[in-house]
Amino acid sequence: MTAHTVIKAADWTLGVDTSEGAPNAPLHEAQCTTCGEASGATEGRRLPAEVWALKHTGQRPGHRSFRATQTSFWRTTPAPGNPLHPDSRTEVDAP
Repeated sequence: MTAHTVIKAADWTLGVDTSEGAPNAPLHEAQCTTCGEASGATEGRRLPAEVWALKHTGQRPGHRSFRATQTSFWRTTPAPGNPLHPDSRTEVDAP
């Protein structure tokens, strides 16, 4: 069994996730609300999803409504004063 520490009164910051493996920009996707087909997600550029929606309507004139989704990735980090902040940790505390 592993012990876990819960910090209830510590300060945290929230920002864009720039950690390794995180997307560099938001993902954009369009989905037809008539049939459910989707453009597929593209990183950083919404134009491919917009073009897909226009072509989809061109091929299916009755399909005129779309759900546009933008997905951003956030990460929390310990703020100064939080015991988990790198400047607050001692060699004994470090993992």
